[in-house]
Amino acid sequence: MKARIEADLPFYFGPGRELFGFYHPAPALGGTAVLLCPPLGAEQIRCHRLYRQLANGLAESGFPVLRFDYYGTGDSAGGSREVDWTRCVADVATAATELRARSGAQRLLAFGARLGANAALLATEAVLAGVIAWDAIVDGAALIRELDRMQDALKVDLNRFDQARPDLDVRMQWQGFETTERLREQLGRVGLPAPGSRIAWLLSLESDEGGRQATWQGRSVESIEVTPHWNDIDRLEMAILSHPLIDAVKRRVQEMA
Repeated sequence: MKARIEADLPFYFGPGRELFGFYHPAPALGGTAVLLCPPLGAEQIRCHRLYRQLANGLAESGFPVLRFDYYGTGDSAGGSREVDWTRCVADVATAATELRARSGAQRLLAFGARLGANAALLATEAVLAGVIAWDAIVDGAALIRELDRMQDALKVDLNRFDQARPDLDVRMQWQGFETTERLREQLGRVGLPAPGSRIAWLLSLESDEGGRQATWQGRSVESIEVTPHWNDIDRLEMAILSHPLIDAVKRRVQEMA
């Protein structure tokens, strides 16, 4: 049975009211609410509609939802050069506190894609009862190499620009977002936590099977019929939509609630 959906509510929250979020009210089935942790950069934009659809779907199923932007991203305060990985993880905890207060839920679960999954995993022990992680970043150094490769390709992409852009103009960018050496160093250390926490691992079909078996050893992984093409610059402006993913997340939330 679907719960009656009330209008989602945009608002600012946190100690300085610097974080922006949307709250999707629902009855809190089983005393559980769900926090949606976004990825960063271009991936956050590509996932925007997916997160909105997921939030509405979870609210229909009876789970209150909060989706939000980290400091320096989206509609939260701060600029791209102020994005800090440690702050992102702290923002997850701040958002969890806000969700708990608004919903009255006793237990909080989280869903995150890519770095959003890693941020939620780092906050799990303190504020979350469980995490559904989709294509979490296994190797932060490899992620940086991919982002740099895509940035190098964009600099000379004459399908988007009239001429190649000077390296000095875009040297400290990743796909249109300014970055810093500090963030590069922080993300270079990102990886997966040790198996054992209450985590549901979701993987897209495009993940390399051999690498999957080696890297995800010891973890039970569910494959999802979706190919987001995270590292394809020809799809940077394409939204990621996937009903199989939404269905899988809703099912996992119901199992973990």
